[in-house]
Amino acid sequence: MKKTGIFYGSTTGTTKEIAYKIGKLLNIDEKDIHNVADSKPSDVDPYEVLILGSSTWGKGQLQKDWYDFMDGLEALYLKGKKVAIFGCGDETMGDTFNAAVGEIYRRLIPTQCEFIAPYDGIGYEYEHTPAEVDGVIRGLILDEVNHPEATALRLRGWTDIIRDEMK
Repeated sequence: MKKTGIFYGSTTGTTKEIAYKIGKLLNIDEKDIHNVADSKPSDVDPYEVLILGSSTWGKGQLQKDWYDFMDGLEALYLKGKKVAIFGCGDETMGDTFNAAVGEIYRRLIPTQCEFIAPYDGIGYEYEHTPAEVDGVIRGLILDEVNHPEATALRLRGWTDIIRDEMK
């Protein structure tokens, strides 16, 4: 299994809770689950697989703790690392539903990382999501506000995809 680290930003605790659920499903030790508010971008160095999670706020912004961490992360050379992205959002927020997933994806393209685990948006109703790039949703999008009943099944499906990449 490839060494995997989870990095999340959470304001209300929802994204943190999801990060730990992902960790449990993938048998990732809690010491490898990091709050970006307490982490440095260089903390990603020991990991071959990175799972990055943020909620979306306001008009499509990242969770506030992500900004400094992301500035440093996008300056790194991540070639050889696999990156999976997850986000928490509210489908009623028009065209910004899970925008943070798309922002993380776009900002990390220059790092030459390999993106893994795109996932569908089936079951959600939204106008548009910036998480969709070139017709593909670039990570796991969740809505714990309107569809908490869908989360467990979506997490299992998405972590199955990641597990295959961790071999």
